[in-house]
Amino acid sequence: MNKYFEFNINPLICHIGKEPDNFTKRDIIDFVIKNDIRIVNFRYVAMDGRLKTLNFPITNYQYLDSILSYGERVDGSSLFPYIEAGSSDLYVIPRFSTAYMDPFAETPTLGLLCSYFTKDGLPLESSPEYTLRKAHNSFHRATGFRFEAMGELEFYLIDTDDNMFPIEDQKGYHESSPFTKFESFRTEAMRLIAQSGGNIKYGHSEVGNFTLDGKIYEQNEIEFLVNPVESAADQLLMAKWILRTLAYRYGIDITFSPKITEGKAGSGLHFHTRIMKGDQSVMIENGRLSDTARTAIAGYMKCAAALTAFGNTNPTSYFRLVPHQEAPTSVCWGDRNRSVLVRVPLGWTGDTDMLAQVNPLEGGEELKMPNKQTVEMRSPDGSADIYNMMAGLVVAARTGFEMADALKVAESTYVDVNIHDKKNETKLNSLEQLPSSCHESAMQLERNRAIFEAEGVFAPTLIDGTINALRKFDDANIREEIKKHPAMMMDLVRKYYHCG
Repeated sequence: MNKYFEFNINPLICHIGKEPDNFTKRDIIDFVIKNDIRIVNFRYVAMDGRLKTLNFPITNYQYLDSILSYGERVDGSSLFPYIEAGSSDLYVIPRFSTAYMDPFAETPTLGLLCSYFTKDGLPLESSPEYTLRKAHNSFHRATGFRFEAMGELEFYLIDTDDNMFPIEDQKGYHESSPFTKFESFRTEAMRLIAQSGGNIKYGHSEVGNFTLDGKIYEQNEIEFLVNPVESAADQLLMAKWILRTLAYRYGIDITFSPKITEGKAGSGLHFHTRIMKGDQSVMIENGRLSDTARTAIAGYMKCAAALTAFGNTNPTSYFRLVPHQEAPTSVCWGDRNRSVLVRVPLGWTGDTDMLAQVNPLEGGEELKMPNKQTVEMRSPDGSADIYNMMAGLVVAARTGFEMADALKVAESTYVDVNIHDKKNETKLNSLEQLPSSCHESAMQLERNRAIFEAEGVFAPTLIDGTINALRKFDDANIREEIKKHPAMMMDLVRKYYHCG
């Protein structure tokens, strides 16, 4: 067998000897039989952003072949409130490329993510996974490019404070044990995510850490490698499930909530995006950010306010989007600037051999700098509807290519300074501001819904359902109300503590 497959941490890749995109039903059946798999789990995402599960006991070959061939029925109205109960039966059909060994099951168990189909055997137009697929197909038809993405998943772990090696408030960035308490948890989680198909770049402790009422709160982050956008969404969904399940096994708490207390770092879910032509990135041209990348950024600027409807889905999201918290408030972009909405991080665009400078024995070999350049959307948080947020980003990028003045829009929204410095007040006042509540976010999505519904990408029922869910929070005056009643903020934090 190819050494690439033998070395892979994913047991299905090792056994089958193929990349997941090439898995077939025959491959899955052979793996189940040879590994004495006795439970198969179908998993699929609902409107609340969490995985739902069907457990199938595998007692004979015929039943295994049947569920893999035909899927099973589920009640769509219980999964998506905007689906009417009178016509709610849906099929869930497994996607073989997502197969993984369940890392927590005592009985050998195989899991698969599923897609939704209607009674007529057609993809459910409003389902999250299909919406993302439609968005990517539309982008490719319009531009000839492919869209890739990855997420930076931030979360807090909470446990009883042991008073050993006390932490320094809000100084947790890249801290090492024993000053960080949960490094072993994070590394075990990364191992399990990788075994289940996640392509991880790295993990580390994040800025946020503090003690409160005898408990320690420590922020962590796991960042993924760039992948085709559909796979990137699947990996984030699985990672959140694995992290929560592992925390339960450890007996500690975990939250992806955007904001868990005032004055401390909130948890974002930043999305890095990259545009590809074949297998080559088109983000850099002559050592600078390309016009192609700037065109996509212009689309992000145009759609930014409406995108909060998918990326910031409950009132606590807007406690995070405030100045001076490394979270964006203005619709702008810049290089390496963490106060902007879209950040262009370092991209290995120089020609200096840094490796040889610190490792003299490596000198003499010409190194070609990798084209790792991405652009990072920083507004979304842990409450985000992952598939719809990524679909929205793809639609926004396509919109940039449809704008005659895209490069002018990109130029006018670029900042190369800290936008919140007082000396930049004039520039700040010229920029559009992100919504400050779910109410405003719903208004922006309503105003711009034609952009997302174009080419049939976002189903009108999905847009209606998203708008209605946001309006139900009735938070138009939330910031004024909290000023009068400060305890309201923590009441909301507790209510949406386990969002997403």
